[in-house]
Amino acid sequence: MIKLEYFTKEDFQQLIDWIDNEDLLANWAGSLFSFPLTHHSLEWYLDKTNDPQTSDAMVYKAVSTDTGKAVGHISLGSISRKNSSARITRVLIGDDSFKGKGLCCKMVTAILKIAFKQLQLHKVSLGVYDFNKKALGCYTKCGFVTEGVMRDVLKTDDGYWSLVEMSILEDEWRALHPK
Repeated sequence: MIKLEYFTKEDFQQLIDWIDNEDLLANWAGSLFSFPLTHHSLEWYLDKTNDPQTSDAMVYKAVSTDTGKAVGHISLGSISRKNSSARITRVLIGDDSFKGKGLCCKMVTAILKIAFKQLQLHKVSLGVYDFNKKALGCYTKCGFVTEGVMRDVLKTDDGYWSLVEMSILEDEWRALHPK
């Protein structure tokens, strides 16, 4: 199992170590950061986050409840209290020994619980590159519905990446989690 805890400055080096190449950085954050990640860029990333009452972003690390070790990262950004919506961003299982064990779905389920129960949002969206089949499967399993594809949104050395837009509404989430 995992639990989500706020991502803090003490977690910067772990994330920097996990994201050790440009393609992984682009897959994790699009064009938001330049490679390599630095403490300075991550300080900006955390600025004014993690206040459930006022922040427009909540940034978490995923911690294994068995080992107490950070194994991943996830954030809930673009929080709009006016529109009761937010966007899941920067999802990563960073510890290779935890990949392929369903932790991504557990992280997404945990952040959706925060979004719909704690923040009382109506809609949560996300974008995932179309080649990331494992992530697409995870998000579909968690109840996300594909809204469309934004073609060729990110230019890389190898060409362009297209982004699949997905979302889940509060009533859809509650139907999957009736308790």
